[in-house]
Amino acid sequence: MSDSPRSPLPDVLAGPLLRRLEPGRLVLWLVASRELNLQLWLQAEGEAQRRLSLDEHCQRLPLGRHAVLHLIDLPLEQTLPQDVRIAYDLQIVEDNVARNLADWAPHLLYDGAEHADFVLRSRVDQLLHGSCRKPHHAAADGLLCADRLLAEQADPAQRPALLLMSGDQVYVDDVAGPMLCAIHQLIARLGLFDEWLEGAVVEDSQALYANPVGYYQRADLLPALKSNQTLRDKFFGGVEKPIFTSSSADNHLVTFAEMIAMYLLVWSPVPWTLIEESQPPLNEEQQQRYADERQRIDAFRQNLGQVARVLAHLPTLMIFDDHDVTDDWNLSARWEETAYGHPFSKRIIGNALLAYLLCQGWGNHPDAFEEPLQACSKLLKERQDNHLHAKAQDELLDTLLHFEHWHYVLPTTPALLVLDTRTRRWRSEGHLSKPSGLMDWEALCEFQQALLDHPSCIIVSPAPMFGVKLIEGIQKLFTLAGHPLMVDAENWMAHRGAASVMLNIFRHSRTPRDFVILSGDVHYSFVYRVSIRHRRASPTIWQITSSGIKNEFPAELLDWFDRLNRWLYAPWSPLNWLTKRRRMRVAPLIPDRSRSGERLWNGAGLGQVFFDDQGRPKRILQLNADGSGPVTFVAERESGPATAPLLRHPDRSATPADGDGSLR
Repeated sequence: MSDSPRSPLPDVLAGPLLRRLEPGRLVLWLVASRELNLQLWLQAEGEAQRRLSLDEHCQRLPLGRHAVLHLIDLPLEQTLPQDVRIAYDLQIVEDNVARNLADWAPHLLYDGAEHADFVLRSRVDQLLHGSCRKPHHAAADGLLCADRLLAEQADPAQRPALLLMSGDQVYVDDVAGPMLCAIHQLIARLGLFDEWLEGAVVEDSQALYANPVGYYQRADLLPALKSNQTLRDKFFGGVEKPIFTSSSADNHLVTFAEMIAMYLLVWSPVPWTLIEESQPPLNEEQQQRYADERQRIDAFRQNLGQVARVLAHLPTLMIFDDHDVTDDWNLSARWEETAYGHPFSKRIIGNALLAYLLCQGWGNHPDAFEEPLQACSKLLKERQDNHLHAKAQDELLDTLLHFEHWHYVLPTTPALLVLDTRTRRWRSEGHLSKPSGLMDWEALCEFQQALLDHPSCIIVSPAPMFGVKLIEGIQKLFTLAGHPLMVDAENWMAHRGAASVMLNIFRHSRTPRDFVILSGDVHYSFVYRVSIRHRRASPTIWQITSSGIKNEFPAELLDWFDRLNRWLYAPWSPLNWLTKRRRMRVAPLIPDRSRSGERLWNGAGLGQVFFDDQGRPKRILQLNADGSGPVTFVAERESGPATAPLLRHPDRSATPADGDGSLR
């Protein structure tokens, strides 16, 4: 935060981010301080240079007086080659002079490189994945693992095909004080648009920013109606729980401008150079908290240049989870009834979803968002006095809250299916407070149709389909006691209907022989190999969970959970027969650095999975953000000093052997 707020604004504030890339189509994301005339320079190895104007293929949406979103969707008449390095330069053209990426964003280039580059892989033979990147967590940033990997990897054939981010790319409901301060200063510096706030104790966004309880007391501003059970849900000690149930909602973001500023600050180092931190008025206790958080935020932003470099070199796909919008988002039918029944809470949720559309969702599958994007463009371009039109904003947010195409499929080899487990919930209508299923019957049927006749597939489910049984059991106990919100009781087994349909999908004769499920959410990492009991030709299901990118589970508590899970759900335990997964055989793989047989790995970082020609994982790693070297997940019989790097695949003509703790 070194430059004066009066310093000239740079042309580009964040980006470019490489999003969905295909041989005949390139999708990029960029935020600039003004409308830019852009052209794309490309040169694949062994081919001539290409210069492509982006004027007709770039949508420009104003986000403020000095912030313009550039959504680039470029079809290519001549397709690009695969498995070779393709150098590119996003050039700013003015007065017939083109300024190169090296001129306006040198931090995006690796040492010795004149251009950025990408590789279009002909098949997904390896990828990176992770979730849960909280800026003020004490852990190092897992995206630095990807930066180290790209810096060391010279062979384009060895580059990961994709970076998959499976949820909680931002934490709009858990914001550090220094981050909120930076957000407000960036809003002022860029003139991000204001909005009216119906149903709030403040009239508009400027009043919100100036409110004395704007720091560390925002929970007092969030809606809570005495007449509604879920808004004042009683639990231990008679403490009252509001709609927004995050334990860290003291600085919950509210406005669309706050959401946009957050995205800029977590993806780019440039916005931090435009502001000077000025600590807001705080009491003594808050000052200490602010100082502690400031150290972590300072460490976070020091590495943002490397993070931005990764996003400019690896095609990145994303899907939301709860913290991208708010904790416990759509957890139960009663939560939905309450949250969407109050205009202020509905606006907060809608603003987060709108920011997700523009900053994450669109780049996954631009064709799916043509209509909502047109409505969004109209809203942003027809603002009055720098305030978004309240009625038009509410109408757009209503459309997004009923939108059903956040999921997407990539025609890769193997096929890649990314699930929306948040907006199409299977509600427990008999008891509104019980957790909803993560997908309803119709969404699960569509999922099954997308799977049919593929020999293998990769599924991205933000929450693990096969999780740690002890933790799911604890969540069930809290649900039975009437307090599902206390423990985020949302897992695939929490709803009988959704669990039954999901398990039946794996048993269908026309679904793939090999499933790989990539998940996050839980703040620890683990791998299970799953098969159907008593079936000679059972499909093999690999549950691979990597979480978090910059988050970790309390270490001592996770050790206890891991140990108790092995004891209580050992193969001989009768507790296994009480589970919905009793017909499935689950063999946990073990981290090769496990001290005492632990199944769960606790450490910020990224998952890396290598696939064989049949689309089965042959090597599963967890790259550690602290630089301590990767962890390899191996079958128990392979663990130890002489661990083999490759996974063994069971003979499909025989019943797979039990692993300990395998009946789930």
